Amino acid sequence: MKTHIDSSDKAAIAASYWSASTKLILGCLFVWFVVSYGFGILFVDAMNTISLGGYKLGFWFAQQGSIYVFIALIFFYARRMNAIDRDHGVDEG
Repeated sequence: MKTHIDSSDKAAIAASYWSASTKLILGCLFVWFVVSYGFGILFVDAMNTISLGGYKLGFWFAQQGSIYVFIALIFFYARRMNAIDRDHGVDEG
């Protein structure tokens, strides 16, 4: 393991960290968009042909399903971001 990191290595690590975190954020935003806007608004008619617990799936996603997905996204983001931090040497522990 290196004890001294020169400025070009620091710049490469920073660029890699930025790229990884940006990809994670964009991926989470894409899932958020598809679930909230896509399933709740755009694809609601197609999804309403499926029933979940007595409710149409499009209605369920618009009312409750998207909230469950958002909570799962929070935990997914936290775990992935901690892994990215660890991989790039900027973790808190």
